[in-house]
Amino acid sequence: MLHDLTLPATLVARSGAVTVRDASPDDLDALMALLSDDPISAARGDVAAPEDEPLYAAALRAVVEDPANALLVVTDERDVVVGTLQLTRIPGMARRGSARLLVEAVRVSSAVRSGGIGSAVMRWVIDVAARELGTPLVQLTSDADRTEAHRFYERLGFTGSHVGFKYRLPDVGAEAQPSRA
Repeated sequence: MLHDLTLPATLVARSGAVTVRDASPDDLDALMALLSDDPISAARGDVAAPEDEPLYAAALRAVVEDPANALLVVTDERDVVVGTLQLTRIPGMARRGSARLLVEAVRVSSAVRSGGIGSAVMRWVIDVAARELGTPLVQLTSDADRTEAHRFYERLGFTGSHVGFKYRLPDVGAEAQPSRA
């Protein structure tokens, strides 16, 4: 279903025009770099280590092949990847059967941060993607330590309405790999 989004989409940010498009295997190095460019992700093991490339490649394939998910990249006018985000459409029974659009792993390169790219992308998610996908609720989670990100999302109209919890299974999946920091 998310593969039906009208993409690529050109957005206007303060720093210039950017394009949102589906991620491809050719974007793998840039995606790994964006994750490692974030201190919180890096502390969790996202350090763009060459030996982790197969894990990221498998994850990219899994997301791209799942019709309920979209892994998107944001490129600048030179077609350089400067951002990424993942969208997941979740059907639901609550709220009279409303589906919701989950936004995850939003990253903008530190080299271009504060240029309005994140705002332009999130406004596109709210104004275009959510409407095209018929999801009246856009939700996201943000690490408790990301206080600047919380202010950013609040400026866009998001409200801190819930408390989230996670339970990490240390011996399952990619997270079982030793962390390198």
